[in-house]
Amino acid sequence: MATKTISGERLEELKQKAAEHFWPHARQTEDMFGEGGITLVDQANGVWVDDVDGNRWFDTLSGMWLVNIGHGRMEIADAVYEQMTGISYSPGGTITPVTADLAGRVASLAPDKKSRVYFVSGGSEAVETALKMAKNYQKNIGEPTRYKVISRRGSYHGATHACMSLGGGGIAAPTNYGPLMPGNIHIEQVDTYRGRCCGSEGGCTLECAKDLERAILHEGPSTVAAFIGEPISAASGIHIPHPEYWPTVREICDKYGVVLICDEVINAFGRTGKMFATEHWGIQPDITTVAKALTSGYLPIGAAIASKKIASAFEGGEDDTFKHLITFGGNPASCAAGIANLDIMEKEGIVQNSAEMGDYMYERMQGLYSHNIVGHVRGGLGLLSAVELVKNRETKEKFPKESGITEKASAILRDHHILGRAGDSIPVAPPLCITSDEVDHFVNQLDSAISKIEKTL
Repeated sequence: MATKTISGERLEELKQKAAEHFWPHARQTEDMFGEGGITLVDQANGVWVDDVDGNRWFDTLSGMWLVNIGHGRMEIADAVYEQMTGISYSPGGTITPVTADLAGRVASLAPDKKSRVYFVSGGSEAVETALKMAKNYQKNIGEPTRYKVISRRGSYHGATHACMSLGGGGIAAPTNYGPLMPGNIHIEQVDTYRGRCCGSEGGCTLECAKDLERAILHEGPSTVAAFIGEPISAASGIHIPHPEYWPTVREICDKYGVVLICDEVINAFGRTGKMFATEHWGIQPDITTVAKALTSGYLPIGAAIASKKIASAFEGGEDDTFKHLITFGGNPASCAAGIANLDIMEKEGIVQNSAEMGDYMYERMQGLYSHNIVGHVRGGLGLLSAVELVKNRETKEKFPKESGITEKASAILRDHHILGRAGDSIPVAPPLCITSDEVDHFVNQLDSAISKIEKTL
């Protein structure tokens, strides 16, 4: 694909407008295009993103964990255009054919084929919807005192206040916004490197799963509505749980009448080498949240997928209705993008490619242990990996904040034309269309970058 560049007065005009009026997410607004600032991009294809100066960058994180089919797919644009020339928004009390089609398609892929799909605009709304649905479900079945939600420390489930209260992981900073939402209980996180149960000398003890039962009993089962967790948590460092972790969690939730919510906003639609990550452990959540890769990020979308058990509790009289509304839920243009996206995934074997290239990338990344600062290389299920950098491999001591590891590592990745995040851990989740040659290119670049990070630190 030929690279289109913007130059001259137009480029300066754009930079000035951004510098004066654009508020970048989770960044300072000063020196927007200076060293370490944001990059102005205008083209993309597959795993590659081109900036306005003609430089090509490797997209390490699929945008923000979502461009699973890769950038630049005209099929999505064509499908959205065709839908919008018919109807681009369905008024209240109506539904478009494409929305009905996508609901059926998602349900056919979900763990429970009899699920109902509640569409929203994105991941945070999907989780908010799932929380309300779980609490409302408990009320509908005669358990109105159940309002508490148990989640895992260090998780990230979205940027709204309720979602932020579920774990405080990622970019969320609870101390900036006052008290957390009441009723949120935090338990042990899966951590195969430093965890007190996962990393024990005798192997995994499943104590992190059993911590759920302890929390339920401590709070009182009659007060607990739901447990929520990502099958593989991105925010907590991408640790693959023990094979019995999720079956144990499912068993505990069933034992105490707790709704199991699996947050697959990042995991779903092929990221782990399965359409849904829960397929790896053969469990069926009560509610599954999805977003991001349902359209591969081409248009905003999200959904709470309710199992038949959950959805059936909202059938009956007026008092049983789920009185919840999202303006852009089931938007026809977004649903058209979702159908086209799933068509591409199935026709081109994107999920299988994720499994195969994930295995290959994980194998190639083992060579990174040649660097003394590489403490742990994680992955092994699809294209979801991480490299943890440490000051001392033997003791697992982290680099102190004053070392400037985040700033230095980020700058060095940029020097290697790698778009992504860096710090104590470098997450790796490229588009699922990646080829073995592109894996080789990326791992070689990462190897070189870590060499320079090691020398700098």
